[in-house]
Amino acid sequence: MFYRVNQITDSTAIKMRNVVKSFGDVTAVNGLDLDIRSGEFFSMLGPSGSGKTTVLRLIGGFDLPTSGTIELAGVDVTYKAPFERDVNTVFQDYALFPHMSLLDNVAYGLRVRGVGKKERRERAEEALNRVELRAMHSRKPDQLSGGQRQRVAIARALVVNPKVLLLDEPLGALDLKLRQQMQIELKELQRSLAITFVFVTHDQEEALTMSDRIGVFNDGALVQLGTPREIYQNPNGVFVANFVGTSNVFHADVANEIYSRTDSFSLRPEHLRVGDAAAPRSVRGTVTAVVYLGAATHIRVRLDDGADVVVLSDSARNRTADPSIGDPITVSWDDADVVWLSGAAA
Repeated sequence: MFYRVNQITDSTAIKMRNVVKSFGDVTAVNGLDLDIRSGEFFSMLGPSGSGKTTVLRLIGGFDLPTSGTIELAGVDVTYKAPFERDVNTVFQDYALFPHMSLLDNVAYGLRVRGVGKKERRERAEEALNRVELRAMHSRKPDQLSGGQRQRVAIARALVVNPKVLLLDEPLGALDLKLRQQMQIELKELQRSLAITFVFVTHDQEEALTMSDRIGVFNDGALVQLGTPREIYQNPNGVFVANFVGTSNVFHADVANEIYSRTDSFSLRPEHLRVGDAAAPRSVRGTVTAVVYLGAATHIRVRLDDGADVVVLSDSARNRTADPSIGDPITVSWDDADVVWLSGAAA
C-alpha cells in the first residue's frame, strides 16, 4: 500500500471556545480553547482525570458542555446529538458484535442509516480492504487477534466516511509488541485517508510516535500545545517536563548557584554527561544505579544536595567502562540543552 504525506490544511476541523464541563462540584474541563486542523493526527495526552477523555466525549456529543461552543467544519454542534455530527468513535473495547461476521460488523452503521444491501456490502468490503482484512470478511471477531479486531473497529468507524475519527485509547488492551506495531499501522492508515484523527492516550511514547500535534492536559486544562518535538524539547513547565519523557528538573537552589537565577530548569537524560570534571556547568554526586541497555547505559546519580538525576550515556560514543555504584561522579551539561521553566511551580 502506498501512503502519502499528511494533507494537513489551514482549515479548522474542530473549534472549541471557552468550553467548560462540570459534573456536580467537579470541573472536568475548565475554559478550553482549542483548534484542530483538518487532516492532522492530533493527540490529547495526560494522566487519568486530566480531562482529555471528557474533551473527546464533548466533541463526539456523548457529553454536552456546561458552557462554551463546539464547531465541526464551521458548523455549531454544541448541543447536537452524536448521530447529528460528522464524526465517529473507536473505543478501547472495540464493541464488535460477536455473532456477526466482520463484513456485517462493518456494514452495521450503514444498515442503521438505511443504505441498500448491495451498496452496504461494497462499502464494507472497501473499508475492510483499507485495513487489509478483506480476505477475512466472513470470519467472526473471536477468530481474530487483538490487532485485527482493532482494525475491524476502525473499518466500521470509517465506512460512514466521517470527517473526524475519535479514538479513545484504542491500543490500551494490546500487549506491548502489538501495540507498537499498531501505532505505526494506525498512523499510516491516517496518512492514506487524509482525515482528521483525534486520539486520546496517557502513553507519552504513543503520542510522540503518532502525532502531528499534541495537546497536554492536566486538571481540566490544556497546559501545552505543539508538535512532538516542541513538547519534548521545550516543555513549558515542570508538569510537562516530568510527564512527557524522562526529565531532570533542577530547582531554584541549583539555578541560583550556577546561573544566578531563581527559575527551575530541566535537562533530558541524554543531554547529561558523567565524568567531565572540567565542564563549566556541572554538579557533584554519587552513583546509585547503573543499568546497561545495549545502545545506552542508564545511570542514576544522587547529587550532593540530595536530588536524584538520570543520565543516559550513549554506548557507541562512550567507550570507557561504566561507573560503579558508590562512585563519586561529576554530572555536566551544555547551556544550549537547558530548558528554563520560568514561573512554573514544582
